[in-house]
Amino acid sequence: MKTKSFKFIAIAMVLVIALAGLLSGCGSSSSDNASGSTSSSKTPAASSDNSKVSGSITTVGSTALQPLVKEAADQYMAKNSDAQIQVQGGGSGTGLTQVSTGAADIGDSDLFAEEKLPADQAKGLTDHKVCVVGFAAVVNSDVTVDSLTQQQLIDVFTGKVTNWKDLGGADEAITIINRPTSSGTRATFKKYALKGAEEATGKALNEDSSGTVRQMVAQTKGSISYLALSYIDSSIKALKFEGVEANADNITSGKYPIWSYEHMYTKGDATGLAKAFLDYMMSDDVQKTLVSKLKFISISDMKVSR
Repeated sequence: MKTKSFKFIAIAMVLVIALAGLLSGCGSSSSDNASGSTSSSKTPAASSDNSKVSGSITTVGSTALQPLVKEAADQYMAKNSDAQIQVQGGGSGTGLTQVSTGAADIGDSDLFAEEKLPADQAKGLTDHKVCVVGFAAVVNSDVTVDSLTQQQLIDVFTGKVTNWKDLGGADEAITIINRPTSSGTRATFKKYALKGAEEATGKALNEDSSGTVRQMVAQTKGSISYLALSYIDSSIKALKFEGVEANADNITSGKYPIWSYEHMYTKGDATGLAKAFLDYMMSDDVQKTLVSKLKFISISDMKVSR
Protein backbone atom coordinates (compact mmCIF):
# COMPACT_ATOMS: atom_id res chain seq x y z
CA MET A 1 0.00 0.00 0.00
CA LYS A 2 2.81 2.42 0.88
CA THR A 3 4.52 1.77 -2.46
CA LYS A 4 1.32 2.52 -4.35
CA SER A 5 0.86 5.75 -2.32
CA PHE A 6 4.38 6.94 -3.18
CA LYS A 7 3.79 6.22 -6.87
CA PHE A 8 0.53 8.22 -6.82
CA ILE A 9 2.23 11.18 -5.12
CA ALA A 10 5.12 11.11 -7.59
CA ILE A 11 2.79 11.11 -10.59
CA ALA A 12 0.77 13.96 -9.11
CA MET A 13 3.92 16.05 -8.57
CA VAL A 14 5.02 15.51 -12.18
CA LEU A 15 1.61 16.68 -13.43
CA VAL A 16 1.74 19.79 -11.22
CA ILE A 17 5.24 20.69 -12.47
CA ALA A 18 4.19 20.19 -16.12
CA LEU A 19 1.09 22.33 -15.65
CA ALA A 20 3.12 25.08 -14.00
CA GLY A 21 5.55 25.11 -16.93
CA LEU A 22 2.70 25.34 -19.40
CA LEU A 23 1.14 28.28 -17.57
CA SER A 24 4.51 30.00 -17.36
CA GLY A 25 4.97 29.66 -21.11
CA CYS A 26 1.58 31.23 -21.79
CA GLY A 27 2.35 34.12 -19.48
CA SER A 28 5.68 34.74 -21.18
CA SER A 29 4.09 34.83 -24.63
CA SER A 30 1.48 37.33 -23.48
CA SER A 31 4.14 39.50 -21.89
CA ASP A 32 6.25 39.49 -25.07
CA ASN A 33 3.27 40.62 -27.16
CA ALA A 34 2.41 43.38 -24.71
CA SER A 35 5.94 44.72 -24.80
CA GLY A 36 5.75 45.19 -28.57
CA SER A 37 7.91 42.33 -29.83
CA THR A 38 6.98 40.95 -33.27
CA SER A 39 4.78 37.88 -33.37
CA SER A 40 3.86 35.74 -36.35
CA SER A 41 0.18 36.58 -35.89
CA LYS A 42 0.82 40.33 -36.32
CA THR A 43 3.00 40.29 -39.43
CA PRO A 44 0.41 38.98 -41.94
CA ALA A 45 -2.20 41.45 -40.68
CA ALA A 46 0.13 44.41 -41.22
CA SER A 47 1.22 43.34 -44.69
CA SER A 48 -2.25 42.34 -45.90
CA ASP A 49 -3.53 45.96 -45.93
CA ASN A 50 -2.19 47.08 -49.30
CA SER A 51 -3.90 50.48 -48.96
CA LYS A 52 -1.41 51.47 -46.26
CA VAL A 53 1.25 52.85 -48.59
CA SER A 54 3.51 55.73 -47.62
CA GLY A 55 4.92 58.46 -49.83
CA SER A 56 3.74 61.56 -51.67
CA ILE A 57 1.89 62.01 -54.97
CA THR A 58 0.29 64.85 -56.91
CA THR A 59 -2.94 64.58 -58.87
CA VAL A 60 -3.68 67.45 -61.28
CA GLY A 61 -6.34 68.38 -63.82
CA SER A 62 -10.12 68.47 -64.17
CA THR A 63 -11.78 70.95 -61.83
CA ALA A 64 -15.07 69.10 -62.47
CA LEU A 65 -13.61 65.99 -60.82
CA GLN A 66 -11.60 67.91 -58.22
CA PRO A 67 -14.24 67.92 -55.42
CA LEU A 68 -14.44 64.12 -55.45
CA VAL A 69 -10.68 63.58 -55.66
CA LYS A 70 -10.04 66.12 -52.89
CA GLU A 71 -12.51 64.60 -50.45
CA ALA A 72 -11.36 61.06 -51.24
CA ALA A 73 -7.73 62.12 -50.72
CA ASP A 74 -8.58 63.69 -47.36
CA GLN A 75 -10.31 60.50 -46.27
CA TYR A 76 -7.42 58.34 -47.44
CA MET A 77 -4.83 60.46 -45.64
CA ALA A 78 -6.91 60.42 -42.45
CA LYS A 79 -6.67 56.62 -42.54
CA ASN A 80 -3.02 56.59 -43.56
CA SER A 81 -0.94 59.31 -41.97
CA ASP A 82 2.18 58.25 -43.90
CA ALA A 83 0.60 59.22 -47.24
CA GLN A 84 0.54 62.72 -48.72
CA ILE A 85 -1.76 63.42 -51.69
CA GLN A 86 -1.79 66.89 -53.24
CA VAL A 87 -4.89 67.65 -55.34
CA GLN A 88 -4.70 70.47 -57.88
CA GLY A 89 -6.97 71.76 -60.65
CA GLY A 90 -5.87 73.45 -63.84
CA GLY A 91 -8.17 71.73 -66.32
CA SER A 92 -8.17 68.41 -68.13
CA GLY A 93 -5.61 69.52 -70.71
CA THR A 94 -3.19 70.52 -67.98
CA GLY A 95 -3.70 67.25 -66.12
CA LEU A 96 -3.08 65.14 -69.21
CA THR A 97 0.01 67.13 -70.20
CA GLN A 98 1.53 67.01 -66.73
CA VAL A 99 1.04 63.28 -66.22
CA SER A 100 2.41 62.63 -69.72
CA THR A 101 5.59 64.60 -68.99
CA GLY A 102 5.97 63.15 -65.49
CA ALA A 103 5.26 66.46 -63.74
CA ALA A 104 2.27 64.84 -61.98
CA ASP A 105 1.61 61.29 -60.80
CA ILE A 106 -2.06 61.30 -61.82
CA GLY A 107 -3.79 63.40 -64.48
CA ASP A 108 -7.53 63.99 -63.97
CA SER A 109 -9.59 64.48 -67.11
CA ASP A 110 -13.17 64.77 -68.36
CA LEU A 111 -11.87 63.59 -71.73
CA PHE A 112 -10.18 60.53 -73.15
CA ALA A 113 -6.45 61.23 -73.48
CA GLU A 114 -6.54 60.73 -77.25
CA GLU A 115 -9.04 63.59 -77.53
CA LYS A 116 -6.50 66.05 -76.15
CA LEU A 117 -2.96 64.69 -76.62
CA PRO A 118 -0.91 63.60 -79.64
CA ALA A 119 -1.35 59.88 -80.31
CA ASP A 120 2.14 58.92 -79.13
CA GLN A 121 1.67 60.69 -75.78
CA ALA A 122 -1.84 59.33 -75.24
CA LYS A 123 -0.61 55.79 -75.95
CA GLY A 124 1.77 55.96 -72.99
CA LEU A 125 -1.00 56.68 -70.47
CA THR A 126 -3.18 54.21 -68.59
CA ASP A 127 -6.84 55.14 -68.16
CA HIS A 128 -8.60 54.65 -64.82
CA LYS A 129 -12.30 55.55 -65.15
CA VAL A 130 -13.60 56.41 -61.70
CA CYS A 131 -17.14 57.75 -62.28
CA VAL A 132 -19.48 59.72 -64.54
CA VAL A 133 -20.44 63.39 -64.24
CA GLY A 134 -23.20 65.37 -65.91
CA PHE A 135 -22.91 68.94 -67.18
CA ALA A 136 -25.59 71.61 -67.57
CA ALA A 137 -26.01 75.13 -68.89
CA VAL A 138 -26.32 77.43 -65.88
CA VAL A 139 -27.67 80.97 -65.58
CA ASN A 140 -27.93 83.79 -63.08
CA SER A 141 -30.93 83.34 -60.82
CA ASP A 142 -32.66 86.41 -62.31
CA VAL A 143 -33.03 84.68 -65.70
CA THR A 144 -36.63 83.51 -66.11
CA VAL A 145 -35.94 80.97 -68.87
CA ASP A 146 -35.94 77.37 -67.54
CA SER A 147 -35.14 75.29 -70.61
CA LEU A 148 -33.31 75.71 -73.91
CA THR A 149 -33.22 73.55 -77.01
CA GLN A 150 -29.92 72.50 -78.51
CA GLN A 151 -30.30 75.01 -81.33
CA GLN A 152 -31.03 77.81 -78.87
CA LEU A 153 -27.87 76.95 -76.92
CA ILE A 154 -25.88 77.00 -80.14
CA ASP A 155 -27.35 80.39 -81.05
CA VAL A 156 -26.47 81.79 -77.61
CA PHE A 157 -22.89 80.51 -77.37
CA THR A 158 -22.03 81.41 -80.97
CA GLY A 159 -23.30 84.95 -80.39
CA LYS A 160 -26.27 84.78 -82.75
CA VAL A 161 -28.78 85.45 -79.95
CA THR A 162 -27.75 88.18 -77.49
CA ASN A 163 -30.90 88.99 -75.52
CA TRP A 164 -33.04 86.77 -73.29
CA LYS A 165 -36.23 88.25 -74.78
CA ASP A 166 -35.50 86.31 -77.97
CA LEU A 167 -35.67 83.11 -75.94
CA GLY A 168 -38.89 83.86 -74.09
CA GLY A 169 -37.28 85.73 -71.20
CA ALA A 170 -37.02 89.34 -70.08
CA ASP A 171 -35.48 92.13 -72.12
CA GLU A 172 -31.96 91.62 -70.78
CA ALA A 173 -28.57 91.23 -72.45
CA ILE A 174 -26.97 87.78 -72.36
CA THR A 175 -23.46 87.63 -70.89
CA ILE A 176 -21.54 84.49 -71.86
CA ILE A 177 -19.00 83.11 -69.41
CA ASN A 178 -16.75 80.59 -71.14
CA ARG A 179 -13.94 78.27 -70.11
CA PRO A 180 -10.40 78.22 -71.60
CA THR A 181 -9.57 75.75 -74.36
CA SER A 182 -7.72 73.52 -71.85
CA SER A 183 -11.00 72.85 -70.04
CA GLY A 184 -12.53 69.39 -70.31
CA THR A 185 -15.85 70.86 -69.20
CA ARG A 186 -15.76 73.20 -72.21
CA ALA A 187 -14.85 70.37 -74.59
CA THR A 188 -17.63 68.12 -73.26
CA PHE A 189 -20.28 70.86 -73.41
CA LYS A 190 -19.16 71.88 -76.90
CA LYS A 191 -19.32 68.28 -78.15
CA TYR A 192 -22.66 67.18 -76.70
CA ALA A 193 -24.61 70.41 -76.18
CA LEU A 194 -23.37 72.56 -79.06
CA LYS A 195 -22.75 69.84 -81.70
CA GLY A 196 -19.17 71.05 -81.95
CA ALA A 197 -20.09 74.64 -82.86
CA GLU A 198 -17.35 77.20 -82.24
CA GLU A 199 -18.14 79.55 -79.37
CA ALA A 200 -18.18 83.29 -79.92
CA THR A 201 -14.82 84.98 -79.50
CA GLY A 202 -14.46 88.50 -78.19
CA LYS A 203 -18.01 88.39 -76.83
CA ALA A 204 -17.50 86.20 -73.77
CA LEU A 205 -15.71 86.33 -70.45
CA ASN A 206 -13.26 83.49 -69.77
CA GLU A 207 -12.75 81.89 -66.37
CA ASP A 208 -10.31 79.09 -65.66
CA SER A 209 -12.00 77.09 -62.90
CA SER A 210 -15.44 75.71 -62.15
CA GLY A 211 -15.59 77.42 -58.77
CA THR A 212 -14.86 80.81 -60.31
CA VAL A 213 -17.44 80.24 -63.04
CA ARG A 214 -20.11 79.52 -60.44
CA GLN A 215 -19.23 82.69 -58.57
CA MET A 216 -19.26 84.80 -61.74
CA VAL A 217 -22.64 83.46 -62.88
CA ALA A 218 -24.11 84.07 -59.44
CA GLN A 219 -22.88 87.68 -59.48
CA THR A 220 -23.52 88.65 -63.12
CA LYS A 221 -27.07 89.52 -64.17
CA GLY A 222 -28.20 87.82 -67.37
CA SER A 223 -25.17 85.56 -67.50
CA ILE A 224 -24.95 82.00 -68.83
CA SER A 225 -22.25 79.35 -68.67
CA TYR A 226 -21.94 75.59 -68.06
CA LEU A 227 -20.81 73.51 -65.11
CA ALA A 228 -20.48 69.97 -63.86
CA LEU A 229 -23.39 68.99 -61.61
CA SER A 230 -20.86 68.69 -58.76
CA TYR A 231 -20.64 72.51 -58.71
CA ILE A 232 -24.29 73.47 -59.10
CA ASP A 233 -25.96 74.86 -55.98
CA SER A 234 -28.73 77.27 -55.00
CA SER A 235 -26.68 80.35 -55.94
CA ILE A 236 -27.32 79.69 -59.66
CA LYS A 237 -29.92 77.95 -61.84
CA ALA A 238 -29.40 74.91 -64.05
CA LEU A 239 -31.32 74.91 -67.32
CA LYS A 240 -33.10 71.90 -68.74
CA PHE A 241 -31.85 70.64 -72.10
CA GLU A 242 -34.64 70.03 -74.61
CA GLY A 243 -37.00 69.98 -71.62
CA VAL A 244 -35.00 67.27 -69.82
CA GLU A 245 -33.53 67.94 -66.38
CA ALA A 246 -29.88 67.18 -65.69
CA ASN A 247 -30.06 64.55 -62.96
CA ALA A 248 -28.73 61.07 -62.24
CA ASP A 249 -31.84 59.20 -63.41
CA ASN A 250 -31.94 60.96 -66.77
CA ILE A 251 -28.19 60.58 -67.31
CA THR A 252 -28.02 56.87 -66.44
CA SER A 253 -31.01 56.11 -68.67
CA GLY A 254 -29.63 58.05 -71.63
CA LYS A 255 -32.39 60.69 -71.67
CA TYR A 256 -29.91 63.46 -70.87
CA PRO A 257 -26.86 63.41 -73.17
CA ILE A 258 -24.45 65.96 -71.71
CA TRP A 259 -22.14 63.83 -69.56
CA SER A 260 -18.69 62.31 -69.58
CA TYR A 261 -16.59 59.66 -67.90
CA GLU A 262 -14.18 61.01 -65.32
CA HIS A 263 -10.66 59.65 -65.88
CA MET A 264 -7.58 59.49 -63.67
CA TYR A 265 -4.59 58.75 -65.89
CA THR A 266 -1.17 57.41 -64.94
CA LYS A 267 1.94 57.17 -67.08
CA GLY A 268 2.15 53.44 -67.58
CA ASP A 269 0.73 51.16 -64.91
CA ALA A 270 -0.03 52.71 -61.54
CA THR A 271 2.36 51.74 -58.74
CA GLY A 272 2.94 52.52 -55.08
CA LEU A 273 0.80 55.21 -53.52
CA ALA A 274 -0.77 56.14 -56.87
CA LYS A 275 -2.09 52.59 -57.27
CA ALA A 276 -3.25 52.44 -53.66
CA PHE A 277 -5.14 55.72 -54.01
CA LEU A 278 -6.73 54.69 -57.31
CA ASP A 279 -7.83 51.44 -55.66
CA TYR A 280 -9.36 53.53 -52.88
CA MET A 281 -11.20 55.65 -55.46
CA MET A 282 -12.98 52.46 -56.57
CA SER A 283 -13.68 51.24 -53.03
CA ASP A 284 -17.10 51.26 -51.38
CA ASP A 285 -15.98 54.17 -49.18
CA VAL A 286 -15.88 56.36 -52.30
CA GLN A 287 -18.20 54.69 -54.81
CA LYS A 288 -21.12 54.04 -52.46
CA THR A 289 -20.85 57.20 -50.37
CA LEU A 290 -18.89 60.12 -51.79
CA VAL A 291 -19.86 59.67 -55.44
CA SER A 292 -23.58 60.26 -54.95
CA LYS A 293 -23.06 62.76 -52.12
CA LEU A 294 -21.04 65.02 -54.44
CA LYS A 295 -23.44 64.58 -57.41
CA PHE A 296 -21.32 62.18 -59.42
CA ILE A 297 -22.56 58.84 -60.78
CA SER A 298 -21.03 55.40 -60.37
CA ILE A 299 -20.12 53.82 -63.71
CA SER A 300 -21.91 50.64 -62.59
CA ASP A 301 -25.20 52.58 -62.52
CA MET A 302 -24.96 53.60 -66.17
CA LYS A 303 -27.40 51.91 -68.57
CA VAL A 304 -25.74 53.57 -71.57
CA SER A 305 -22.08 53.89 -72.53
CA ARG A 306 -19.73 55.76 -74.86
